[in-house]
Parts: sequence; structure tokens; C-alpha cells
Amino acid sequence: MTEKPQGLSAYIAVTAAYWAFMLTDGALRMLILLHFHTLGFTPVQLAYLFVLYEIAGMITNLAAGWIAARFGLASTLYAGLGLQVLALLALTQLDPGWTIAASVTFVMLVQGASGVAKDLAKMSSKSAVKLLAPAGQGGLFRWVAVLTGSKNAVKGVGFLLGAALLATLGFTGSVLSMAAILAVILAAVATLMPSGLPTGRKGAKFSEVFSKSANVNWLSAARVFLFGARDVWFVVGIPIYFYAVLSDGTEAGNRAAFFMIGTFMALWIILYGAVQAAAPRILRAATRPEAALIRAARSWATGLTLIPAVLTAATLASSGPAPWLTATLVAGLLAFGAVFAVNSSLHSYLILAFTRSERVTMDVGFYYMANAGGRLIGTLLSGLTYQIGGLPMVLGTAAIMVAFAALTSGRLSAEGSAA
Repeated sequence: MTEKPQGLSAYIAVTAAYWAFMLTDGALRMLILLHFHTLGFTPVQLAYLFVLYEIAGMITNLAAGWIAARFGLASTLYAGLGLQVLALLALTQLDPGWTIAASVTFVMLVQGASGVAKDLAKMSSKSAVKLLAPAGQGGLFRWVAVLTGSKNAVKGVGFLLGAALLATLGFTGSVLSMAAILAVILAAVATLMPSGLPTGRKGAKFSEVFSKSANVNWLSAARVFLFGARDVWFVVGIPIYFYAVLSDGTEAGNRAAFFMIGTFMALWIILYGAVQAAAPRILRAATRPEAALIRAARSWATGLTLIPAVLTAATLASSGPAPWLTATLVAGLLAFGAVFAVNSSLHSYLILAFTRSERVTMDVGFYYMANAGGRLIGTLLSGLTYQIGGLPMVLGTAAIMVAFAALTSGRLSAEGSAA
């Protein structure tokens, strides 16, 4: 079965809107992390800045699944883009003269709004794929992989953009420029969006968001551990460690460190996105039955566990920052990104394979609530573990969390997968 022209055009419009959002999301995360680190925030305080972002994501995904089912996917997509513009504008009101407590509280609240925006946009985009993708010959996995992989590549560019903007335009100028660009894109997408997305059903009940499918619930649990394992090093630990290694304390040195950290984070996300897009070919999804792909979820998670375990041993073997350790971390974390990407892409396919079209927004919302929960746990642990035990504790915690992801993935079953 080939895709209908209106389905393809709607998919392209949804993907373009999601790209625009994730570009600003990646840039904003890097802007906030580096800007407030230079103001003297501790790793735990930096983690606090992102806590409400993840909590808001958990709540939003539950509600957004119902809202989209009730009012339509286009409405939640536009709401996500519009709210991100407002969040960016709000950040321009941050006063350097405020106390650290006031600054943390304000940025937490604005990040909470940004978290709501992100998950409205994400849930809308991912759910649209289930409804628009062509049937047969791995069409669903292919379209999911393209959307997810390209999104993460764009977010990687956003990390680099955020670091570059901070070094050239400063914090306020950077945020204003991103708000203006996103507002223009929102207007264009809203004007040009073709038909092809469902408009909602009046009888949708909020209680429907809680899935009765064992596969959806086990996959959601695996998602918690998988993304917790990534964010425990990604959010605070590694960027702050690299800053300590790369910066010499001068203004020029700080700017150089910004660019190098932003470049690494961008390359990591871009690699992650590229591998996600290639995951259907890596897994030979077009010729393998769904049962084989379900089993692959556990084996790929098991393989991923080895990477942070090896990196933990390397950091423990080093007496302090050294060129060989930095090179090992860079290579190891890039390898982690590639294997993690296959795991993530496989999960993104399976949640859509496990759900039925009539409740896709509900199951996807529940699944991404679990995703946000994992990110929240990882964010909290990122600052806490780095402050208590440094990089070895950060990476060791990541290894443990991936191991739990492998265990929960092993509970998935090929029977009744679309229940």
C-alpha cells in the first residue's frame, strides 16, 4: 500500500514543525546549562533548573493524549509551538541582580512551561505517524525512524547553536532570536498545514489514558530506565566535567570551552539521530517478524549496559583528568549514543505497533509520560551523583539503569501486541 498524497504532505508538515521546535529546545538547554554554570551554580542547582521541565512533561503527556483524542492532533501541535514562544520570551525577563534562589525558581517555572510545550509537540508528532504511515513492508518503522532520527539530528544542531549564540549574542539576545524564528515557523505551519490529521472525538474519556496492555506498560517501564541512564550523565555530569577540563578560567578560555562542549553535545545528538533513522536497516525490520524485533529490544539493551560499565572502570583507573581519559570518554559516549539510538528507535516503533489506531494518542501519551519520568530521574541523579561521587558514580549509575531497562524489555510478549 502506498501513502496517500495528503497523508505524506501532512507528515512533512508535522515533521517540519517538530524540527523547528527541537532546534530551539536543544539550543535553550545548552544556553541555560552553560550560562548558569558560569554564574556559579552548583551541579545540583543546575539539575534543579530542569526538574520542573521533566515533571511538567510527565503530567502533560497524560493530559495531552486525552486532549488530542478530544480536540485533534493539530491543536496540540500548535499549542506546543505557541507555548514555547511564550517561554522563550519569558526568559528575557530574567534579572542578573536576582538572588540565586529567585533565579532558580524563575527558570524552573519557565522550563516547566517549556516542558509542557515540548511534550505537546512530541506526542502530536509521534501519534500522527501511526495514522499517516503506509501499511506493510516496514512502513511504520521507517516513518517513525525518519521522524525521530531527523528530530534528534536537528536537536543536536540546536546544542551547537545554543553554545554559539551564547558566545556571540549573549543570553537575552539568543533567546529573543529563537522566539522570533519559532513564531514565524508556527504561523507558516498553521497556515499551510494540509488535511490528514484527525480532528478528535467528543466521547474521549480521560481514564482511557491508562493502558490495559501489558506490553505498553512493560515498554513504558523500560523507557523510564533507558532515558534515565542517558540523562544521568548527559544533563549535568559530562558537560560540567568537560568544562572543568577544557576551560582555563579566562573569558576567552570559557568561550572556547563553550564551543567545544556544544560541538561534542551536538555531534552526539546528530550521531544519535542518524543511527535512529538507520535503525530499520540495522535491525532488518522489513524482513523480520514483530516477535523478533520484540526480542531484539532486550538484547540491544543488554549490549548497551557494557559501555557505561567500561567507562566507569576507566574513570576509576585514572587518578584525575588526563588526555587519554578524555579521549576514552568521547569515544565511549559516542558508542553509547549509537547503541542507545537503536534501542530508542526500536522502542518508538514498538509503542506504535502495540497500540490500536483508535487509542494511539492515549498510549503514546502514557509512554512518553514514562519517558519524561526517566528523564526526571536521570536529571535529578545527574547533579546529585556528580556532586557526591564525580564521574565514576555518574557512569556507574547509568550502567545500573540500562541493566534494568534490559530486564523490563525481557517481559515484552509477541502475543496480543496490539491489545
